[in-house]
Amino acid sequence: MSFKGIIFDLDGTLLDTIEDIADSMNRVLSENKLPTHDTEAYRLFVGSGIRNLVKVALPESHRDEQTVDSFFKTMYTFYRDHCVNKTKPYEGIIDLLNNLASRDLKLAILSNKADEMTQQTAKALLPAEYFNIISGLTDEALKKPNPQKALQMSKEMGIDPEEMIYVGDTDVDMQTATNAGMYAVGVLWGFRGEKELRANGAQKLISHPSELLGLL
Repeated sequence: MSFKGIIFDLDGTLLDTIEDIADSMNRVLSENKLPTHDTEAYRLFVGSGIRNLVKVALPESHRDEQTVDSFFKTMYTFYRDHCVNKTKPYEGIIDLLNNLASRDLKLAILSNKADEMTQQTAKALLPAEYFNIISGLTDEALKKPNPQKALQMSKEMGIDPEEMIYVGDTDVDMQTATNAGMYAVGVLWGFRGEKELRANGAQKLISHPSELLGLL
């Protein structure tokens, strides 16, 4: 198969965002005298959007819709202002993107992070001009693993889904790729592990960004 385009997840795939996410949520919890979590715990909380992260980070006694909504608004505001404090591209990502940009490929970013922060972090820390489309979450109904936005990207770029590589680090990403009929590549430097990626449809696992070039 000759691939013509690549869709990347953002958090845990292109950018290591976990410390800023953990710091932001822990500050909100601490200010409300609720238990915080270590940074590693947030690796399991991320992947399904900020609102879901807020819900699972709260004690079970605080997970009613009204409380979640209130904490979500506070977390969103704080994280928006601090989302590039410690966040950085993973080793090898910039070199990979430079290489891909020199080829006849179309690139996109699809994230379950709120679109405002997706745009902010991608444009601050990555060569955003390389991407044909950068898109975060604007509608909970379209959240990954719903394949609709991935398929829309494919259509906008004029590429058949089976000619697309989808690169991500979680079960949600592999499910999205599978649901969209795209080639699912799981990265082992992100927030989850090999077992989860394989169980959810990864067709290829890579340990370093440069390994993606082998598929091209």
